[in-house]
Amino acid sequence: MNREELVKQATDMLNEAYVPYSKFPVGAALLTKEGKVYRGCNIENAAYPVTCCAERVAIFKAISEGEREFKALAVIAKTNRPVPPCGSCRQVMSEFFDEKMPVYISNKDQEIKEVQVKDLLPFSFNQQDLAEGQNN
Repeated sequence: MNREELVKQATDMLNEAYVPYSKFPVGAALLTKEGKVYRGCNIENAAYPVTCCAERVAIFKAISEGEREFKALAVIAKTNRPVPPCGSCRQVMSEFFDEKMPVYISNKDQEIKEVQVKDLLPFSFNQQDLAEGQNN
């Protein structure tokens, strides 16, 4: 699957977003190394902190189904510039994705910017940091 097809999968999720408060739909599509796609949309809640972003919905769906090897992620919103993931999503990406995995961010005009996970969250807190802190 090429990046345009993965962005199309993410775009299809814009209509599924539950965004009664922000009116800001986001779609995501996560491609596994086996070629399976897990899609997600943002899901809001009146208690804002329990809202879940499209990226995390897709990632958590995949993880909950036993997936651990990923090839690419696409994220899209109806924005002027390609939409960057929020900080929480970036931290989750750093937990489950290889630092060189491509993330395709897109906008209302279907412009696609390709970045790597390491570009989104350089010097991220990771499993090694946690393990080292527990042993001291």
